[in-house]
Amino acid sequence: MVSTLTVFVISTLVKILLVVGVLLGLVAYAVLAERKVSAAMQDRIGPNRVGLPFLQARLMGLGQPLADAFKLMLKEQFVPGHVRGFYYNLAPILAFLPALLAICVIPFAGVDPIRLPGLSVPIPQPGVIANVGIGALLLFAVTSLGVYGIVLAGWSSNSKYAFLGGIRSSAQMISYEVALGFSAIPIFLISGGLSLPQIVDFQIERGWFLFPFVGKQIDWHLLLFWPSLLISSLIFLVTLFAETNRAPFDLPESEQELVGGYNTEYGGMRFGMFFLGEYAALISASGLFVTLFLGGWSLPFGWLSTSSSLGTFLLQALVFLVKVCALVFFFMWIRWTLPRFRYDQVMTLGWKFLLPISMVNIVVVAILLAVFGGTP
Repeated sequence: MVSTLTVFVISTLVKILLVVGVLLGLVAYAVLAERKVSAAMQDRIGPNRVGLPFLQARLMGLGQPLADAFKLMLKEQFVPGHVRGFYYNLAPILAFLPALLAICVIPFAGVDPIRLPGLSVPIPQPGVIANVGIGALLLFAVTSLGVYGIVLAGWSSNSKYAFLGGIRSSAQMISYEVALGFSAIPIFLISGGLSLPQIVDFQIERGWFLFPFVGKQIDWHLLLFWPSLLISSLIFLVTLFAETNRAPFDLPESEQELVGGYNTEYGGMRFGMFFLGEYAALISASGLFVTLFLGGWSLPFGWLSTSSSLGTFLLQALVFLVKVCALVFFFMWIRWTLPRFRYDQVMTLGWKFLLPISMVNIVVVAILLAVFGGTP
């Protein structure tokens, strides 16, 4: 007889391995996808020569991420003599880990227990690694740690270009984290909690926060909040661009001004960890936006709302993955469409526009909740 504790521990370890593996695979192919997207937008071909090692065909360059990974791992791990060694080596790790930790609280499928053939005990909470009641707050806290790796890299490199990139990143993160948190508060007020699975369940029943007319039933009460939710989603999306250092907010790197920004002095696998951390943060941010505003793993009108079987669970995970990939493509599209902002424009947008609007939006939602009797 298998105990409940044994099933919980083994299932958690399996989920960690699967989620981390899928995330790293998405990171690798997100790099290839971005190169393909940029090539298509600039009327180029893009990577198309490297195939997979077990196939003779080139397959549109699908082996390129594998070649890039080997190049970074086999490249000489050179450390310049003028850097502060311990902190120089620590910075890439601090930049990479928060993005991995953030994915642990994002539900990628339903959390209803499912039974597998041959197991007498159901698998608890299969669709999330750590189902904590304050998952949203924990996620915001963890993702804010990524800036420490960037700042530490800029300072420990003893380079004026890297140092300026680190300072820019810290100022940008501080400026936009406030608006990011404020833009999500209306979601927590309306749904009545900080649990991410609970927020997804709310959207299944009442409608997605970005599209409130696709729930199991049309909630006319929730439609009153839709203008405020639309403002929240736009502010949240813009601040995600800034938090992940994506163009047009890529001032910390800004190749034309700062050579490479905070990672100017890095090469080999240390540079690769910064690269992995940036794309892992992009995927985690996309997963968070999908969870908060696009119904998470659910389909419109309550389809796939329960995960009592393994097949339904896999379909829910696939739906979530498709939504995340679509949003990642949107991030890439914006990068290769809009020019980079000036630094003063970035600061002005954050402090003089996004922050005041998000604060007013909170007040409006609170007044509507008070007038119409609490959570819809």
